[in-house]
Amino acid sequence: MTAQIIDGKTIARSMQQRLADRISQLLPEYGRPPGLAVLMVGNDPASSAYVANKEKSCDRIGMTSFGKHFPVTASQSEVLAVIEELNQNPGVDGILVQLPLPPHLDSVELITAIDPRKDADGLHPVNLGKLVRGEPGLRSCTPAGVMALLQTLPIDLTGKRAVVMGRSILVGKPLALMLLAANATVTIVHSRTPAPEEITREADILVAAVGKPHLIKAGMVKPGAVVIDVGINRSGDKLVGDVDFADVLPVAGYITPVPGGVGPMTVTLLLQNTLWSYCQRYGTNL
Repeated sequence: MTAQIIDGKTIARSMQQRLADRISQLLPEYGRPPGLAVLMVGNDPASSAYVANKEKSCDRIGMTSFGKHFPVTASQSEVLAVIEELNQNPGVDGILVQLPLPPHLDSVELITAIDPRKDADGLHPVNLGKLVRGEPGLRSCTPAGVMALLQTLPIDLTGKRAVVMGRSILVGKPLALMLLAANATVTIVHSRTPAPEEITREADILVAAVGKPHLIKAGMVKPGAVVIDVGINRSGDKLVGDVDFADVLPVAGYITPVPGGVGPMTVTLLLQNTLWSYCQRYGTNL
């Protein structure tokens, strides 16, 4: 048996085309496209690539991009002032602070300063609270992208054993809540979990989001399981995931590659969140 590869690029392109079609429908009625502002501080190469990709994706679907690039020496007050301007700008529907930030900046304060209605990355405490309560709201992009991938599979998540490796506020915790909302039975494995392989081998859905290259081997995976690799790690001149793809491929039922799996979905959900905020403003449906 060889796992079926989940093609995140193709799924993301299809979703982005639907977003583009919806924007073209709404533009004549509301007189402006949705707007996304991405704030970046410093010159981190990975962040620069992500931001460039997000701006290209905005152009591709007809969304306005309000990029702002600060020098690495930018102060907390400078970034906060720009966030406040964007909060008040009627042409901006989504705001994202690109992480990681230089160590002298307080990311929690900056994210909390974003108007929750424009929180395109779904990380504001108000939106995380809505996720906990099961209320409609903006959802964190990477875990929402994982859920969108799972929805393309011929699998009902109800009652399935889902194991999330990693407990970060960016991926692990919100994803566990999203899986729970889909009626899966959810376990979080983390750095203090003893014998994690005993738990991962029971998973019908295994999501790796720990940031350790090739951590997940075939012996940790239940035959036929869905394996979602959120990890992005640099190994020499290549990007690799948390899953040892070649080792796990013969065991899993479905598997995402790195790159080309979850990554394209994260950008797509950012665009979808921004369009959702735009639609909420005008009282229309996504």
